Amino acid sequence: MKKTLNFIGKSKVFFGISLAIIAIGLVCNIIFGATLDIQFKGGTIANYSYVGDIDEAALKDTIQKATDQEVSFTIAQDIMNNTSDQKAYSVSIQFSGNNSVESSVLDGVTKALEEKFPDNNFQYKETSSVEASMGVKFLLKCLTAVAIASVLMVIYVTIRFKRIGGLSAGVMALVALFHDVAMIYFMYVIFRMPIDSNFIAVVLMIIGYSLNDTIVIYDRVREERRLAGPKADIADVFNRSASAVMGRTIATSVTTLAAIGTVYVVALIFNLTSVQGFALPMMIGIVSGCYSSLCIAGPLWVAWNKRKSKTA
Repeated sequence: MKKTLNFIGKSKVFFGISLAIIAIGLVCNIIFGATLDIQFKGGTIANYSYVGDIDEAALKDTIQKATDQEVSFTIAQDIMNNTSDQKAYSVSIQFSGNNSVESSVLDGVTKALEEKFPDNNFQYKETSSVEASMGVKFLLKCLTAVAIASVLMVIYVTIRFKRIGGLSAGVMALVALFHDVAMIYFMYVIFRMPIDSNFIAVVLMIIGYSLNDTIVIYDRVREERRLAGPKADIADVFNRSASAVMGRTIATSVTTLAAIGTVYVVALIFNLTSVQGFALPMMIGIVSGCYSSLCIAGPLWVAWNKRKSKTA
């Protein structure tokens, strides 16, 4: 017989851990603020290619001295154009602002790069402009999709698990999802990662992943409640249910983490910034999703139903 872990007895510890992380995230958010990618704040992206290794600090200094505008850049290894002698890279220089960058500014940046790094064969590729309004519209559409999905999720859980207090189960599953979204957001803030389309993609994927974990636990709780009878202590029912599915939940999370972790390591090796920006938040989200299903949604559901039974 499997050992029954006392999740409900440790609920204050679990809540304390989450609140502490949220508090740290809020402090960092107040001090540093969230960094928005050019997709959301608008600007111009100029793409260059080069070969060989260079000093990124010197590259940043050279680019910034060539223009008065605020700039940032990302470097990625161009695997398709690598040769046996030299590695090929692409660099995307991002100019913030709603106005297009003048050709004279781009010419100045190109000339500065060619003079500073004559052996790296810098070549200008293309320029694209991004309007901030387009990014805001995209973000609003994604938030609308999340809101609709959240409402439908609560309705679905309420109907499916009405025998164990369907509304409370749905609301607490939603709280767990908001917890996971907060963990991902604060990770972006703490690590100073720009919020971009990867953030939206990770949030949508983690919502589905976390909800699946929570539903698995609720399904086991419903079965345990049926076997134990309506007079059984609800905390004991949840502890037995969570202990029974914990191994499966952790195994699924570890397997997924291993796959995403492999992707992240490969992205680090080849300096694939965009892939790193997706894989790292995904790993944090997977851990948070597993944790919130077992340690947040369940204990909150138990607390809700115990309070409800006392006031009935």
